[in-house]
Amino acid sequence: MSKPIVAIVGRPNVGKSALFNRIISRRLAIVEGTPGVTRDRLYADAEWTGRKFILVDTGGIEERPAEVFSAATRRQAEEAVEEADVIVFTVDAQSGLLPADWDVAELLRRTRKPVIVAANKADNEQIARQAAEFFQLGLSEPIPVSAEHGKNIGDLLDRIVAHLPSVSDAQEPEDEIKIALIGRPNVGKSSLANRLIGEERMIVTDIPGTTRDAIDTVITRDGRTFRLIDTAGMRRRSRIDTRVEHYSTLRAIRAAERSDVCLVVLDATEGVTEQDARVAGIPHEAGKGVVLVVNKWDLVEKRTNTMQEYEQSVRNELGYLSYAPIVFVSARTGQRVDRLLTVAQQVAEQAAMRISTGRLNEVLQEAVHLHAPPSDKGKRLRILYATQVGVQPPHFVLFMNEPSLFHFSYRRYLEARLREAFGFVGTPIIITAKRRGE
Repeated sequence: MSKPIVAIVGRPNVGKSALFNRIISRRLAIVEGTPGVTRDRLYADAEWTGRKFILVDTGGIEERPAEVFSAATRRQAEEAVEEADVIVFTVDAQSGLLPADWDVAELLRRTRKPVIVAANKADNEQIARQAAEFFQLGLSEPIPVSAEHGKNIGDLLDRIVAHLPSVSDAQEPEDEIKIALIGRPNVGKSSLANRLIGEERMIVTDIPGTTRDAIDTVITRDGRTFRLIDTAGMRRRSRIDTRVEHYSTLRAIRAAERSDVCLVVLDATEGVTEQDARVAGIPHEAGKGVVLVVNKWDLVEKRTNTMQEYEQSVRNELGYLSYAPIVFVSARTGQRVDRLLTVAQQVAEQAAMRISTGRLNEVLQEAVHLHAPPSDKGKRLRILYATQVGVQPPHFVLFMNEPSLFHFSYRRYLEARLREAFGFVGTPIIITAKRRGE
């Protein structure tokens, strides 16, 4: 299952971003950098009492003179509400209940989503008592909080976690291979999905998605079941409203996290764009299998070594996905489309592969023998032993004398040796360094 989404909404200047930053600044959230896709202050992975979710900061829903939302702000609010599993309606306890709060409340009241009212800026007890005024909204008991001082943030998170969907809800069959098609608009995702659905020897059924009202497609080929998860195209920021772009990115993140393998669809006639790099970084960060699909290959003028040259160009632009296979296809003609499910299945199997501890340590000892670990001030890194602790993606823990000496370059070297020995085609690898005894 994908992580549930918690959206912070409200009118401008109530402290939504401050609340967002407060939650993630106290190690209540896990925020990681992304190659190609930056999870900035608008959304971040969060965790509280063992429950993980995506926290989303939204733009202020503006108060209009006639108490009517503009089309843009209404669309923004509806996007946030549509994507969220839980909504944190943030109000200003100092300024009290304003007409704009009623406007937002009316929008939220029509949803069937849990709404938690967070009365922010309750910096002292007198203001906290004033938060009772927001009972009038008829949504939930308001929680007086102070993003600035951290007051009652734990209580707010307890309330959020209590409303998150049950982990057991809408579980998908474990033997399915879940494949998400992601990419920017007009690269041919839907055409590819239609081609895959229309292949011979497939049984097709449409069923509701587990996280929103989208339709997933379940297909069976040669006795193996695949779930296709189609997504809307992620547009470049320069062409649309920035906030709306973040919601489309959020959808792609959610689709990627639901998947086992992501087909990152590129347009062969345009090459790798900056937005392609952003999209491709999503499954890499999420630890999902990746297949790079170069679509519209029938439209590219061919000459000697055209495919090899194009592949090298893709590798140069998406260097962090050097492990991902590349398939050149044409959704229009059907060229090589039948290979996609085969390759996706291979990648899913590679991501789920387990290596015995004995064999793993043999490979690492040989790697250390061929290329000695780094040293500093006369102290050399010694890798004592390793074990695999997880799959999808493969996760290895290396125990050593001094983790601070385990430099990035040597980590990359060991990853390359692991791939050379075991494959792990199409899947990222996690290597964690620990001191002996930890």
